[in-house]
Amino acid sequence: MMRKIVVVGSMNMDIVNRVERHPMPGETISGKGVSYYTGGKGANQAVAAAQSQVHVSMVGAIGKDAFGAELKSALALKDVHTDWIKEMEGTSGIAFITVDDLAENIIILAEGANGAFSPEELTLMPVVFDKDTTVLLQNEIPWETNLLAMNLARQAGSRVIFNPAPALKIPTDILPLIDLLILNEKEAEAISGVQISNQADAQTAVEKLLDAGGNSVIITLGDKGSLYADRVEGMFFSPAYKVKPVDTTAAGDTFIGAYAAASGTGMTVSQSLQYASAAAAIVVTREGAQSSIPTKAEILTFIDNN
Repeated sequence: MMRKIVVVGSMNMDIVNRVERHPMPGETISGKGVSYYTGGKGANQAVAAAQSQVHVSMVGAIGKDAFGAELKSALALKDVHTDWIKEMEGTSGIAFITVDDLAENIIILAEGANGAFSPEELTLMPVVFDKDTTVLLQNEIPWETNLLAMNLARQAGSRVIFNPAPALKIPTDILPLIDLLILNEKEAEAISGVQISNQADAQTAVEKLLDAGGNSVIITLGDKGSLYADRVEGMFFSPAYKVKPVDTTAAGDTFIGAYAAASGTGMTVSQSLQYASAAAAIVVTREGAQSSIPTKAEILTFIDNN
């Protein structure tokens, strides 16, 4: 059965400034131009899943500013259901992103309405969690709201995927509420306490997270690939596709949304990792966040050709 996906998370307007190199503290440099893209980790992951032809609903908040309506309509255009998006007083979330010639980015996040999306706001929404739903969470809304969503999902028998980004040290006693924890190296370091500089370190971090109560874990290692482990399948490594990056914005979000979609449609873990890696590889060859996320057909063609 194909699982529905409910994303509880953030929506941001990404203001992207391209530079030759990132400035040093106190230094002023000239930019190469500014672009505006709809983004936010929650919204990006929702679009990535919807592009893979699964039913996706977005839950969160936008502000009553010029960006709010644009953020909502951009999701609708990508076939993400927007009935559970709350319009709140104040500004929408804004991400100020600087991208250098090596495609490395630096991000400053102004949370806006995302930070005001409280547990009370979630409780008042007619959000439906059930046994055929995957609930996808990140760290750009209040932690208390995420925790409520986890508990509501657990009570309903939903599958919970949590991406603790931006990095936040979470209490290990909530790990049993999470069916799949997806982290990059920095996020894994923050939660496990293990410094990660190679694949062996990542394996140590995964083992520590499973020992602490985690059900299954994926650590993404950028252009080196990804590491998966659980108590049934064991641990295995999935390589990344080699591409020339243009902009790494939304690569991690695309991997997560694509993996959630693939694993909810009957693909094996190995197939889902390959599918997600292909989606992320395509994204880094394009500029922007949601605008760069590929369709299912594009991902499958990429896999066939590579």
